[in-house]
Amino acid sequence: MTATPLLSAFLPIALGIIMLGLGLSLTPSDFARVVKYPKPVLIGLSCQLLLLPFLCFLIAKGFNLAPALAVGLMLLAASPGGTSANLYSHLAHGDVALNVTLTAVNSVIAILTMPFLVNMSLLYFMEADQAIPLQFAKVLQVFAIVLVPVALGMLINKLAPRFAARMERPMKIASALFLVGTVILVLIKDWKTFLDYAPVVGLAALVFNLLSLGIGYWVPRLLQVPQRQAVAIGMEIGIHNGTLAIALALSPSLLNNSTMAIPAAIYSFIMFFTAAGFGWWVNIAYGKELILKKDEATR
Repeated sequence: MTATPLLSAFLPIALGIIMLGLGLSLTPSDFARVVKYPKPVLIGLSCQLLLLPFLCFLIAKGFNLAPALAVGLMLLAASPGGTSANLYSHLAHGDVALNVTLTAVNSVIAILTMPFLVNMSLLYFMEADQAIPLQFAKVLQVFAIVLVPVALGMLINKLAPRFAARMERPMKIASALFLVGTVILVLIKDWKTFLDYAPVVGLAALVFNLLSLGIGYWVPRLLQVPQRQAVAIGMEIGIHNGTLAIALALSPSLLNNSTMAIPAAIYSFIMFFTAAGFGWWVNIAYGKELILKKDEATR
Protein backbone atom coordinates (compact mmCIF):
# COMPACT_ATOMS: atom_id res chain seq x y z
CA MET A 1 0.00 0.00 0.00
CA THR A 2 1.43 3.34 -1.01
CA ALA A 3 0.58 6.81 0.17
CA THR A 4 -0.39 8.74 -2.97
CA PRO A 5 -0.40 12.55 -3.12
CA LEU A 6 -4.22 12.43 -3.18
CA LEU A 7 -4.35 10.29 -0.05
CA SER A 8 -1.66 12.35 1.69
CA ALA A 9 -3.64 15.52 1.00
CA PHE A 10 -7.00 13.97 1.88
CA LEU A 11 -6.00 12.48 5.24
CA PRO A 12 -5.12 15.71 7.09
CA ILE A 13 -8.34 17.32 5.84
CA ALA A 14 -10.44 14.30 6.85
CA LEU A 15 -8.82 14.06 10.27
CA GLY A 16 -9.10 17.81 10.82
CA ILE A 17 -12.83 17.76 9.98
CA ILE A 18 -13.42 14.79 12.31
CA MET A 19 -11.56 16.34 15.24
CA LEU A 20 -13.11 19.77 14.60
CA GLY A 21 -16.54 18.13 14.69
CA LEU A 22 -15.65 16.55 18.01
CA GLY A 23 -14.59 19.92 19.38
CA LEU A 24 -17.87 21.54 18.30
CA SER A 25 -19.73 19.11 20.55
CA LEU A 26 -17.46 19.62 23.59
CA THR A 27 -17.63 22.03 26.51
CA PRO A 28 -15.51 22.26 29.67
CA SER A 29 -18.33 20.49 31.53
CA ASP A 30 -17.61 17.35 29.50
CA PHE A 31 -14.20 17.16 31.16
CA ALA A 32 -15.63 18.13 34.55
CA ARG A 33 -17.99 15.14 34.30
CA VAL A 34 -15.00 12.95 35.16
CA VAL A 35 -15.19 14.27 38.73
CA LYS A 36 -18.97 13.91 38.89
CA TYR A 37 -19.07 10.34 37.54
CA PRO A 38 -15.59 8.95 38.23
CA LYS A 39 -16.44 5.24 38.33
CA PRO A 40 -17.66 4.64 34.75
CA VAL A 41 -15.04 7.02 33.35
CA LEU A 42 -12.18 5.30 35.19
CA ILE A 43 -13.46 1.85 34.21
CA GLY A 44 -13.78 2.89 30.57
CA LEU A 45 -10.34 4.48 30.46
CA SER A 46 -8.74 1.53 32.25
CA CYS A 47 -10.20 -0.89 29.72
CA GLN A 48 -9.17 1.27 26.78
CA LEU A 49 -5.70 2.30 27.93
CA LEU A 50 -4.54 -0.84 29.76
CA LEU A 51 -6.59 -3.93 28.96
CA LEU A 52 -7.08 -3.42 25.23
CA PRO A 53 -3.41 -2.87 24.30
CA PHE A 54 -2.47 -6.01 26.25
CA LEU A 55 -5.12 -8.11 24.48
CA CYS A 56 -4.17 -6.57 21.15
CA PHE A 57 -0.56 -7.60 21.74
CA LEU A 58 -1.69 -11.19 22.44
CA ILE A 59 -3.80 -11.18 19.25
CA ALA A 60 -0.89 -9.89 17.15
CA LYS A 61 1.35 -12.62 18.58
CA GLY A 62 -1.31 -15.31 18.35
CA PHE A 63 -2.02 -14.61 14.67
CA ASN A 64 1.70 -14.28 13.99
CA LEU A 65 1.16 -11.03 12.11
CA ALA A 66 3.93 -9.56 10.02
CA PRO A 67 5.86 -6.93 12.03
CA ALA A 68 4.39 -3.87 10.27
CA LEU A 69 0.86 -5.29 10.57
CA ALA A 70 1.38 -6.03 14.26
CA VAL A 71 2.51 -2.45 14.87
CA GLY A 72 -0.46 -1.21 12.84
CA LEU A 73 -2.88 -3.19 15.01
CA MET A 74 -1.21 -1.84 18.17
CA LEU A 75 -1.48 1.67 16.73
CA LEU A 76 -5.20 1.11 16.33
CA ALA A 77 -5.50 -0.16 19.91
CA ALA A 78 -3.75 2.99 21.13
CA SER A 79 -6.13 5.27 19.20
CA PRO A 80 -8.95 6.97 21.12
CA GLY A 81 -12.62 6.28 20.46
CA GLY A 82 -14.07 7.55 17.22
CA THR A 83 -16.80 10.15 16.99
CA SER A 84 -19.10 7.52 15.44
CA ALA A 85 -19.29 5.94 18.89
CA ASN A 86 -21.61 8.76 19.98
CA LEU A 87 -24.07 8.00 17.18
CA TYR A 88 -24.04 4.25 17.75
CA SER A 89 -24.40 4.76 21.49
CA HIS A 90 -27.42 6.98 20.90
CA LEU A 91 -29.05 4.38 18.65
CA ALA A 92 -28.37 1.66 21.24
CA HIS A 93 -29.81 3.82 24.08
CA GLY A 94 -26.42 4.31 25.72
CA ASP A 95 -25.26 7.25 27.81
CA VAL A 96 -24.08 9.59 25.04
CA ALA A 97 -22.82 12.17 27.56
CA LEU A 98 -20.45 9.51 28.91
CA ASN A 99 -19.30 8.78 25.35
CA VAL A 100 -18.52 12.45 24.81
CA THR A 101 -16.56 12.60 28.07
CA LEU A 102 -14.58 9.42 27.34
CA THR A 103 -13.74 10.58 23.81
CA ALA A 104 -12.66 14.01 25.06
CA VAL A 105 -10.51 12.71 27.91
CA ASN A 106 -9.00 9.84 25.95
CA SER A 107 -8.15 12.10 23.00
CA VAL A 108 -6.06 14.22 25.36
CA ILE A 109 -4.45 11.23 27.09
CA ALA A 110 -3.71 9.62 23.71
CA ILE A 111 -1.18 12.38 23.00
CA LEU A 112 1.07 10.64 25.52
CA THR A 113 -0.05 7.02 25.34
CA MET A 114 -0.05 6.62 21.55
CA PRO A 115 3.63 7.51 21.02
CA PHE A 116 4.57 5.33 24.02
CA LEU A 117 2.67 2.26 22.78
CA VAL A 118 3.79 2.75 19.19
CA ASN A 119 7.43 3.08 20.24
CA MET A 120 7.21 -0.07 22.39
CA SER A 121 5.57 -1.92 19.50
CA LEU A 122 8.21 -0.74 17.03
CA LEU A 123 11.00 -1.90 19.31
CA TYR A 124 9.37 -5.29 19.91
CA PHE A 125 8.04 -6.25 16.49
CA MET A 126 10.33 -4.49 14.02
CA GLU A 127 13.97 -5.11 13.22
CA ALA A 128 16.45 -2.65 14.70
CA ASP A 129 17.02 -0.92 11.37
CA GLN A 130 13.26 -0.64 10.72
CA ALA A 131 12.19 0.72 14.09
CA ILE A 132 12.11 4.50 13.90
CA PRO A 133 10.65 5.69 17.22
CA LEU A 134 8.40 8.72 17.43
CA GLN A 135 10.69 11.43 18.76
CA PHE A 136 9.49 14.46 20.74
CA ALA A 137 9.10 16.58 17.61
CA LYS A 138 6.82 13.91 16.13
CA VAL A 139 4.85 13.72 19.37
CA LEU A 140 4.22 17.45 18.97
CA GLN A 141 2.89 16.75 15.48
CA VAL A 142 0.47 14.19 16.94
CA PHE A 143 -0.53 16.85 19.46
CA ALA A 144 -1.26 19.30 16.64
CA ILE A 145 -3.12 16.71 14.57
CA VAL A 146 -5.41 15.69 17.45
CA LEU A 147 -5.86 18.64 19.78
CA VAL A 148 -5.60 21.79 17.67
CA PRO A 149 -8.81 21.07 15.67
CA VAL A 150 -10.55 19.97 18.89
CA ALA A 151 -9.52 23.17 20.66
CA LEU A 152 -10.67 25.23 17.67
CA GLY A 153 -14.04 23.48 17.73
CA MET A 154 -14.43 24.11 21.46
CA LEU A 155 -13.57 27.78 20.93
CA ILE A 156 -16.24 28.06 18.21
CA ASN A 157 -18.70 26.33 20.54
CA LYS A 158 -17.98 28.90 23.24
CA LEU A 159 -18.09 31.98 21.01
CA ALA A 160 -20.96 30.86 18.76
CA PRO A 161 -22.92 28.12 20.55
CA ARG A 162 -25.93 28.35 18.23
CA PHE A 163 -23.76 27.90 15.17
CA ALA A 164 -21.96 24.96 16.84
CA ALA A 165 -25.31 23.35 17.71
CA ARG A 166 -26.52 23.71 14.11
CA MET A 167 -23.30 22.24 12.76
CA GLU A 168 -23.10 19.30 15.17
CA ARG A 169 -25.27 16.93 13.14
CA PRO A 170 -23.76 17.85 9.72
CA MET A 171 -20.26 17.44 11.18
CA LYS A 172 -21.12 13.98 12.52
CA ILE A 173 -22.36 12.97 9.09
CA ALA A 174 -19.27 14.49 7.47
CA SER A 175 -17.02 12.64 9.95
CA ALA A 176 -18.63 9.31 9.08
CA LEU A 177 -18.34 10.04 5.36
CA PHE A 178 -14.68 11.08 5.68
CA LEU A 179 -13.92 7.86 7.57
CA VAL A 180 -15.63 5.79 4.88
CA GLY A 181 -13.86 7.80 2.19
CA THR A 182 -10.48 7.27 3.84
CA VAL A 183 -10.99 3.51 4.05
CA ILE A 184 -12.20 3.32 0.44
CA LEU A 185 -9.24 5.33 -0.86
CA VAL A 186 -6.77 3.20 1.06
CA LEU A 187 -8.30 -0.08 -0.13
CA ILE A 188 -8.86 0.93 -3.77
CA LYS A 189 -5.31 2.21 -4.20
CA ASP A 190 -3.76 -1.09 -3.18
CA TRP A 191 -6.50 -3.66 -3.62
CA LYS A 192 -4.01 -6.44 -4.35
CA THR A 193 -2.05 -5.73 -1.17
CA PHE A 194 -5.30 -5.70 0.76
CA LEU A 195 -6.32 -9.08 -0.68
CA ASP A 196 -2.92 -10.53 0.22
CA TYR A 197 -3.21 -9.46 3.86
CA ALA A 198 -6.99 -9.56 4.39
CA PRO A 199 -7.43 -13.23 5.38
CA VAL A 200 -5.04 -13.06 8.34
CA VAL A 201 -5.14 -9.45 9.46
CA GLY A 202 -8.89 -9.28 8.76
CA LEU A 203 -9.59 -12.13 11.16
CA ALA A 204 -7.24 -10.60 13.73
CA ALA A 205 -9.03 -7.24 13.38
CA LEU A 206 -12.43 -8.95 13.74
CA VAL A 207 -11.35 -10.78 16.90
CA PHE A 208 -9.93 -7.57 18.34
CA ASN A 209 -13.11 -5.68 17.49
CA LEU A 210 -15.41 -8.27 19.08
CA LEU A 211 -13.21 -8.43 22.18
CA SER A 212 -13.23 -4.63 22.40
CA LEU A 213 -17.03 -4.47 22.28
CA GLY A 214 -17.40 -7.37 24.70
CA ILE A 215 -14.90 -6.08 27.24
CA GLY A 216 -16.28 -2.57 26.99
CA TYR A 217 -19.73 -3.85 27.89
CA TRP A 218 -19.19 -6.79 30.23
CA VAL A 219 -16.40 -5.44 32.44
CA PRO A 220 -18.53 -2.41 33.47
CA ARG A 221 -21.58 -4.65 33.95
CA LEU A 222 -19.61 -7.00 36.20
CA LEU A 223 -18.51 -3.95 38.18
CA GLN A 224 -22.15 -2.88 38.67
CA VAL A 225 -22.12 -0.03 36.15
CA PRO A 226 -25.68 0.78 34.92
CA GLN A 227 -26.78 -0.62 31.56
CA ARG A 228 -26.82 2.67 29.61
CA GLN A 229 -23.30 3.54 30.75
CA ALA A 230 -22.03 0.04 29.98
CA VAL A 231 -23.43 0.34 26.44
CA ALA A 232 -21.67 3.70 26.08
CA ILE A 233 -18.34 2.26 27.24
CA GLY A 234 -18.74 -0.73 24.91
CA MET A 235 -19.30 1.54 21.92
CA GLU A 236 -16.47 3.85 22.94
CA ILE A 237 -13.97 1.02 23.22
CA GLY A 238 -15.21 -0.91 20.20
CA ILE A 239 -15.21 2.04 17.78
CA HIS A 240 -11.69 3.40 17.35
CA ASN A 241 -10.57 6.50 15.49
CA GLY A 242 -9.40 4.60 12.43
CA THR A 243 -8.73 7.79 10.47
CA LEU A 244 -6.23 8.90 13.10
CA ALA A 245 -4.43 5.55 13.01
CA ILE A 246 -4.29 5.58 9.20
CA ALA A 247 -3.07 9.18 9.14
CA LEU A 248 -0.26 8.48 11.61
CA ALA A 249 0.78 5.36 9.71
CA LEU A 250 0.87 7.04 6.29
CA SER A 251 2.21 10.45 7.26
CA PRO A 252 5.68 10.91 5.69
CA SER A 253 6.79 12.87 8.76
CA LEU A 254 5.58 10.26 11.27
CA LEU A 255 5.59 6.47 10.75
CA ASN A 256 5.64 6.62 6.94
CA ASN A 257 4.76 2.94 6.64
CA SER A 258 1.71 2.22 4.52
CA THR A 259 1.45 -1.43 5.58
CA MET A 260 0.73 -0.25 9.12
CA ALA A 261 -2.45 1.41 7.83
CA ILE A 262 -4.00 -1.88 6.69
CA PRO A 263 -5.28 -3.10 10.10
CA ALA A 264 -6.98 0.26 10.79
CA ALA A 265 -8.56 0.30 7.31
CA ILE A 266 -9.96 -3.22 7.70
CA TYR A 267 -11.06 -2.60 11.29
CA SER A 268 -12.83 0.62 10.31
CA PHE A 269 -14.83 -1.31 7.72
CA ILE A 270 -15.70 -4.16 10.09
CA MET A 271 -16.71 -2.03 13.07
CA PHE A 272 -19.69 -0.43 11.32
CA PHE A 273 -21.37 -3.83 11.10
CA THR A 274 -20.27 -5.28 14.43
CA ALA A 275 -21.25 -2.10 16.31
CA ALA A 276 -24.70 -2.22 14.67
CA GLY A 277 -25.06 -5.87 15.67
CA PHE A 278 -23.87 -5.11 19.19
CA GLY A 279 -26.39 -2.27 19.52
CA TRP A 280 -29.20 -4.54 18.31
CA TRP A 281 -28.17 -7.27 20.75
CA VAL A 282 -27.92 -5.05 23.86
CA ASN A 283 -31.32 -3.54 23.10
CA ILE A 284 -32.87 -7.01 22.99
CA ALA A 285 -30.97 -8.12 26.11
CA TYR A 286 -31.92 -4.97 28.00
CA GLY A 287 -35.54 -5.36 26.97
CA LYS A 288 -35.61 -8.89 28.37
CA GLU A 289 -33.94 -7.64 31.55
CA LEU A 290 -36.65 -5.00 32.03
CA ILE A 291 -39.38 -7.60 31.48
CA LEU A 292 -37.85 -9.88 34.11
CA LYS A 293 -37.61 -7.01 36.59
CA LYS A 294 -41.25 -6.13 36.00
CA ASP A 295 -42.29 -9.76 36.52
CA GLU A 296 -40.33 -9.92 39.78
CA ALA A 297 -41.87 -6.65 40.96
CA THR A 298 -45.43 -7.93 40.37
CA ARG A 299 -44.91 -11.18 42.30
